[in-house]
Amino acid sequence: MPKRVLQGVVVSDKQDKTVVVRVERRFTHPLLKKTVRRSKKYHAHDEGNAWSTGDTVWIEEHRPLSKLKNWIVVQGEKRAEV
Repeated sequence: MPKRVLQGVVVSDKQDKTVVVRVERRFTHPLLKKTVRRSKKYHAHDEGNAWSTGDTVWIEEHRPLSKLKNWIVVQGEKRAEV
């Protein structure tokens, strides 16, 4: 079975070699027929501490690395500096 890959935004990089990524999904509400946004946070492994808050990253399923970390950052884009 292929590993899932999700895209999200880094919301926290305070931990060593770990980033917290918020992944947002959009779906149509079955009764109201309105587009609804739901988000979930994932702890992902960032080996080189390369990603910071606001960066867009892609995370992939991985074997458990700790109690909360089951994902690893595979690639990403730095947030544009203003």
